[in-house]
Amino acid sequence: MSKRFLVTGGAGFIGSAVARMLVRETPHQVLVVDKLTYAGNLDSLKPVANSPRYRFEQADVADLDRMRALVEAYEPDVVMHLAAESHVDRSIDGPGEFVQTNVVGTFALLQAALGYWRGLSPERQAAFRFHHISTDEVFGSLGEEGFFHEEYPYQPTSPYSASKAASDHFVRAWHHTYGLPTVVTNCSNNYGPYHFPEKLIPLIILNALEGKPLPVYGKGENVRDWLFVDDHARALILAAECGEPGATYAIGGHNERKNIDVVRGICALIDELAPNAAIGPREALISFVTDRPGHDLRYAIDASKIERELGWRPAETFETGLRKTVEWYLENRDWWERVRSGVYRGERLGIVA
Repeated sequence: MSKRFLVTGGAGFIGSAVARMLVRETPHQVLVVDKLTYAGNLDSLKPVANSPRYRFEQADVADLDRMRALVEAYEPDVVMHLAAESHVDRSIDGPGEFVQTNVVGTFALLQAALGYWRGLSPERQAAFRFHHISTDEVFGSLGEEGFFHEEYPYQPTSPYSASKAASDHFVRAWHHTYGLPTVVTNCSNNYGPYHFPEKLIPLIILNALEGKPLPVYGKGENVRDWLFVDDHARALILAAECGEPGATYAIGGHNERKNIDVVRGICALIDELAPNAAIGPREALISFVTDRPGHDLRYAIDASKIERELGWRPAETFETGLRKTVEWYLENRDWWERVRSGVYRGERLGIVA
């Protein structure tokens, strides 16, 4: 049965992976809504842009009137809310944008969805889902042991994670207060094709290709649980279609790695797949830089609930996913050169004077 999905932030990294998967692997219709800020890129949607089941609208989720108009006109069965300012370093430089998009934008979309949902038939009300996509960063930092899970207390430590924590709470409040059928998912660090070049993995890939320094915060000891973006997209669609109203699902890749080991792994792959005698071994390009303020030591997720209740498991190991990612950047130079020629050129962000 075909459903109508409204996907906010669908021109971003994770959102575009969801939109491509919905068009390619399901019978569903997709309306992508995106403001097209620096990280929104319609090139990431080109593979499905000609499908009759795909539509795009440029709009700001914080514009309540526009959100109401779009929701009422499109009549979605599922709203998947991915639109967000998402880079910790940018939140340090300019926290106001994160409050506006992540908090005010979530409120506006909730209000638009609630008004629409109240007008549906009982059957369609029961089938409707408002799916809010969030992050494991709302939980703060782990020590050397333990895992984040659905009942873990919130302890956000950056302007970004604080704004996402607030939006999570708003979504749950709209479920408990108004009965809106919501689902919240909190994911670990994503990586894969179409990833904006300011994030660690694509930045290291491109700098290694070009023989530029490979900046690593502190000593590279910070640990992240890496999740291949297509694995995440599959989990999100499953949660949106089958998740219980009011439920939260933690989504992780079972792939904990220190940042320095991630960077060394990329160096080895670039040396193998794109050797360059003039540059030499890429590991020699690693440059340790001053750590960013409030840098959380470790994130890791216990994803057993979504595995147990919805049957999801990641298909990629970190090694297979990283190889696919490096190969994609080697084969899609046009995509990242167009991105780099615009707003972002690889400069460091998140330095507090």
